[in-house]
Amino acid sequence: MIKAILIFNNHGKPRLIKFYQHYTEDMQQQIIRETFQLVSKRDDNVCNFLEGGSLIGGSDYKIIYRHYATLYFVFCVDSSESELGILDLIQVFVETLDKCFENVCELDLIFHFDKVQYILQELCMGGMVLETNMNEIVLRIEEMNKLEKSEAGIGGTQSKAMTAVKEMNISNITQKFKDIKLPDLPNLGSIKLN
Repeated sequence: MIKAILIFNNHGKPRLIKFYQHYTEDMQQQIIRETFQLVSKRDDNVCNFLEGGSLIGGSDYKIIYRHYATLYFVFCVDSSESELGILDLIQVFVETLDKCFENVCELDLIFHFDKVQYILQELCMGGMVLETNMNEIVLRIEEMNKLEKSEAGIGGTQSKAMTAVKEMNISNITQKFKDIKLPDLPNLGSIKLN
């Protein structure tokens, strides 16, 4: 089971943090610092698997990571997960981000945080892997984008209607109401209904 997904830059600044096990905020910060220290010291040509640090669960847990340009993608998992399977999952996650953002970079993770979270939720939820097919994930993202655009269109129609009402000449309309001749109501009383 996946315990945490961490993405941080070369300086240790977190860009995405997702814990699937409850930790206090102080403990989360310590885990992030310890994990960054463990993976940032390693050369790029060594194995991408580590035994979990003392805070994340020790020898029963593994840290599996990939370093792409300025970002570290780190998955903290228990011993039941396959290292190669998680490496493949990281690859699918990065390729999906790359496809959705056209050459993903650190700024995409910062400015499109909601979309990155949605992609992650399509990939993994509650520490369990849901989908590993990048095409299926991209299809869901495109469906979400279409839905957002259609909702924006509805909102745009509403704002156009409000603008039209505001631009109407209210004094002209009220004058027309005053000009309408209404029948004299007391004279209606003499009419008999069957």
